Amino acid sequence: MIRIRLLSIALLAGCTGVAHGEDLLQIYQLARNSDPTLAGAQANKLATDESVTQARAQLLPQIGINLNFSRARSGDDGDLEVLVDPLDPAQGYVTVDGVRRTVNTRSTSATLNQSILDISKWTALKASRYSAQAGAASYDAAQQQLLISTAQAYFNVLTALDALKFADANEKALARQLEQAQQRFDVGLAAITDVNDAKAQHDQAVATVINNRNAVDTAREAVRQLTNQEPGEFKHLREDIPLTHPTPDDPAAWVEVALKQNPSLQAASLNVDVANANIASARAGHLPTLDGSLTYGRTSSWNDVRYGGLPSSHGYAGEPRWGSTVMLSLNVPIFSGGYTQSRVRQSIHQRDYAQDQFELGRRQIEAATRNNFRSVIAGASAVEATRAAVVSAQSSVEATQAGYEVGTRTIVDVLISQQTLLQAQSQYSAARHAFVMNGLLLKQAAGVIEVKDLEAINALLE
Repeated sequence: MIRIRLLSIALLAGCTGVAHGEDLLQIYQLARNSDPTLAGAQANKLATDESVTQARAQLLPQIGINLNFSRARSGDDGDLEVLVDPLDPAQGYVTVDGVRRTVNTRSTSATLNQSILDISKWTALKASRYSAQAGAASYDAAQQQLLISTAQAYFNVLTALDALKFADANEKALARQLEQAQQRFDVGLAAITDVNDAKAQHDQAVATVINNRNAVDTAREAVRQLTNQEPGEFKHLREDIPLTHPTPDDPAAWVEVALKQNPSLQAASLNVDVANANIASARAGHLPTLDGSLTYGRTSSWNDVRYGGLPSSHGYAGEPRWGSTVMLSLNVPIFSGGYTQSRVRQSIHQRDYAQDQFELGRRQIEAATRNNFRSVIAGASAVEATRAAVVSAQSSVEATQAGYEVGTRTIVDVLISQQTLLQAQSQYSAARHAFVMNGLLLKQAAGVIEVKDLEAINALLE
């Protein structure tokens, strides 16, 4: 009963923790909802968008309210000798405290400040807009990369599963071959070397099965990392996939599209625009600025005077009145210790770096587009060739096995043909999956990959 109860708990826990993403679209939806890379790109885009608001705010009126209170004390804290009766000096002197004066001031005002002329603030706004556009392009690139990462992780699992299936079938065939060699040896129709050769190949096949099982677990773990959930069963790619060429069937046309629409390249180009705007902002440090302000408020003050220990006297310095002040401030920079010149040089170096990064990205994207185009063209031929190789290898295994049974072929020939069949099957599976992925990679390089492309591939799964 205890074992049954524990088993039930384990099954329930397993059911609640398993996400049965049986096809490519389900895996993609799970990844889109939980992928931290995409979430980080979205957060970075939103944060970059705020820089436009902040830069624009520097050009708008700034309004604030000020409340101030101050107290100033002065006077002689020492003792004073004064006459008891100024009219009768004979009465002598008496010692009294000194004079202390306290002045209290209170002011209330509202101030409006407005930048009238400041070129650096306008160029900063321009830079922030370019930066926001670059953040949006980077987010688009992250979305496209998620499509590729999902498809790559999914087909890595399919390739590993096929490799395991072929390795397992190969191990079973070699086990039968070992059993047959042992039987032939027992009746004197084969040498012990045939048994040893068959056993060596079978042991290697067992090791291959173990390694392929681990490869399947590793590939599934990559999907789990992407979706943050344990994946279920995977649908496989059907046998008759269309081996169509890219449209248009011209690598130059794909490169032209990539240079215009690839979001990563767009982001790099916008970063160059940001750097150029920053140069203008740095150079604006040499230019004068003009600011205006309007202040409306009032100030009141009163005195507290104490004479020689006598009761203090109070009085206002004037009747408090409301008043306004309008001020224009012209600031002409003359010398800042070389700070402005250094900022200009720094901005120019940063612009040069951004241009170099753009050029590097342009070359990489152009090369990736051409390579992926060629891979799609070659991949179609590779699928046909490896499919024919599987048929030929299967026929070779059957013919070699028949020849071995009648004594015209050796056990080594049989083992080699079986190994050739395993390699052909694995290469055929990998070629089919690579053909599909190369088509997606070509669209990613061109910047035109969409969810509907995954939907089209998902329709090929069964």
